[in-house]
Amino acid sequence: MLQVRCASAVLAATLLTAYLPALAQTAGPAVPVQTAPATKQDVPVLLRNIGTVQANQTVLVRSRVDGTLDKILFREGQDVKAGDALAIIDPRPYHLVLDQAEARKAADQTMLANAERDLARTANLARSDFASRQQLDTQQAAVAQLKANISGDEALAAAARLNIEYSHIVSPIDGRVGLRLVDAGNQVRASDGQAIVSVAQIHPIAAIFTLPQDTLPQIQTAMASGQLPVSAYAADDRTLLSTGTLLTIDNAIDAATGTIKLKAEFANADNRLWPGQFVNVRLQLGTLKDAVTVPSAAVQRGAAGLYVFIARPDGTAAVQKVEMRQDDGQTAVIASGIAAGDDVVVNGQSRLQNGSKITAAPAKAGS
Repeated sequence: MLQVRCASAVLAATLLTAYLPALAQTAGPAVPVQTAPATKQDVPVLLRNIGTVQANQTVLVRSRVDGTLDKILFREGQDVKAGDALAIIDPRPYHLVLDQAEARKAADQTMLANAERDLARTANLARSDFASRQQLDTQQAAVAQLKANISGDEALAAAARLNIEYSHIVSPIDGRVGLRLVDAGNQVRASDGQAIVSVAQIHPIAAIFTLPQDTLPQIQTAMASGQLPVSAYAADDRTLLSTGTLLTIDNAIDAATGTIKLKAEFANADNRLWPGQFVNVRLQLGTLKDAVTVPSAAVQRGAAGLYVFIARPDGTAAVQKVEMRQDDGQTAVIASGIAAGDDVVVNGQSRLQNGSKITAAPAKAGS
């Protein structure tokens, strides 16, 4: 009998110990939390990463002739069109070369005319046997040599004209000139490789970014349906700088990083993108229709995976495991676990356990 009473006492103590935490939790003060309802909405499917802005084209403008840099015709930071004058190299030495070539050509033409007359006379004499065949051949060779000299004179003159053209440096593309790299009065040489200025095309402008190689099939499938929109954001990832389209995917995956490089193009009419600038790039592959969404702050990560706290009508919080499809830092798309209309806790989760009593207040917009 005594043994039965002892066993009953031990069992009662064990049950009491097991239920004490639950009793204490139920009896404790309610935890103040903020909640927001899960909603259905259309959500863009985004891939995100940091990108670098680069000019669509960049040209280092160098001299193609030797000489003194006479004039700088551009203002630093000026927008130019293809063919606009940028600088002038002293063209006088090349004008002199042109004059010499043309004078030599005129002299050779005079000699050629005389040689052709001599050839005609020699040919008439040869037909009457008053001149030998050798004399005729010699005269024909003299005419041919003078014609070759004239061709050489014309080539020298053309080269001089080309150097005169090169002494007037023009922009090869539409773009914006950078800082001047050589001042007027300096001697420049074609062999030095010293640029006078750079011209960068920033309308349109490009952004280069990378994404994991696993996303390549998704991107290719989406590109098959049409152009994909791309957005460029500032460092805060909230300020939209420009919108454009995906231009192309690189032709190889980087084996060292397991990423694929992509290039997007932006009209950049307001110059908010600048070469060398770092931007947060968002590539939109499509749109999820009527997706269940919650604020990103509602989703918690634990040892067993992702979960949210649901605010029950009886004033308690319940842990609910969820599967998340995507999260842009503000809105999380829930694949399974909750339904539209469920109130989820977005602030105050650190003090909650499954079944905790709560006092719920709606979360303020933007919190």
